[in-house]
Amino acid sequence: MKKLLTSVLFITLAGNIFAQGTLQAGMPANEKISDERLQRIDKMIEQNIDSGYVNGAVALIARNGKIVYNKSFGVADLEQKKLMNNDAIFRIASQTKAITSVAVMMLFEEGKFLLDDPISKYLPTFAHPRVLDTYNDKDTTYTTIPAKREITIRDLLTHTSGIGYAQIGSPQMNAIYGKAGIQAGFVTDRILLANSINKLGTLPLVHQPGERWTYGLNVDVLGYLVEKLSGKSLDQFFKERIFDPLGMKDTYFYIPAAKQNRLVAVYTPDKQGRLIKWNAGTFTPISVDYPTVNGTYYAGGAGLSSTVKDYAAFLQMMLNGGTYNGQRLLARHTVQLMTTNQIGDLYLNPEKDKFGLGFGITSETSSKKLGMSEGSFAWGGFYGTLYWADPKEHLVCLLFIQNWPLPHNAIQDKFRALVYQALTD
Repeated sequence: MKKLLTSVLFITLAGNIFAQGTLQAGMPANEKISDERLQRIDKMIEQNIDSGYVNGAVALIARNGKIVYNKSFGVADLEQKKLMNNDAIFRIASQTKAITSVAVMMLFEEGKFLLDDPISKYLPTFAHPRVLDTYNDKDTTYTTIPAKREITIRDLLTHTSGIGYAQIGSPQMNAIYGKAGIQAGFVTDRILLANSINKLGTLPLVHQPGERWTYGLNVDVLGYLVEKLSGKSLDQFFKERIFDPLGMKDTYFYIPAAKQNRLVAVYTPDKQGRLIKWNAGTFTPISVDYPTVNGTYYAGGAGLSSTVKDYAAFLQMMLNGGTYNGQRLLARHTVQLMTTNQIGDLYLNPEKDKFGLGFGITSETSSKKLGMSEGSFAWGGFYGTLYWADPKEHLVCLLFIQNWPLPHNAIQDKFRALVYQALTD
């Protein structure tokens, strides 16, 4: 009997340890959050829907690993009269970057490279980079000058390499990349990441490496680095090393046919401001159909689709110091490295936000705007998805919509503010 009780006690303790750090349903009051004040979020989102700014949304808030708010609003597809559900799948676009950055840092922990190694050590076409000097708008010809130094892996993780964006970047780089066939990551063609990235390495930089912060195809390059160093395709690496351990069962580059009915439609305003479904003429270079094709292009900077619950698990792993569901993906020190300022005196915006290794970092100036704690790490996606994690308040927060461009009435900022007004401690 004593042995039996000892065994039961051991199993119970082991079960509690295994469950520690996983997202679980919780009561707002137990986590020092006002349920009444959370209802203000409901009203704000419903007002947006009633006003025709968005057709639907899903929001999730977790504190101390407890999900205290997870609601869906409106419709996922207006024409098909499909209601939005909490398990709706969204194109998360640039939220892919944080996941790729974690993959990179997992390989860093295995001693595969050092952060200040030149990327050309592993991807030779990036050797001897050159910087755009003059550009002719009439015929898209240009001249270059030699870069003062090589691009490092740290430059890529912090978007200070000088690599620009295709399709959604500056007119000059859009043209240069377009002529070379480089895409932003929303790819329906059956092409390979290796071919595009090797070609990208031969094209000019917007500025000298390390000179300033420029949002670009840096993390797509890092996705190919993961493939080279791991010997696996990026989707395979993600599944085996990140998605399966975290229980992310609804996150894909290309969504299986059986789940495609959960993909939310993308909407855009017409000339009268009324929302219409994205069509071939909305933004000519970009298609929204990429998640449903049988694709081969695994864009580390933009290609994934996911749910709020899946992505919340990923963020909770970061808040937990690299562990989740009894498994360690990263060391605590690596998480700290990724979520602290890595760009020195450079900054992203007038609020002087900083950037870590894959995440935007809330500055003191920015924290005064909406209440997010200084040091919160955050980003979002092209089609209107938003996330942040606040280590000080132990918060994981997500608001997913599928609109481009974003609604003009600041739905994202209002969501940020309404999260913090609901805290009671």
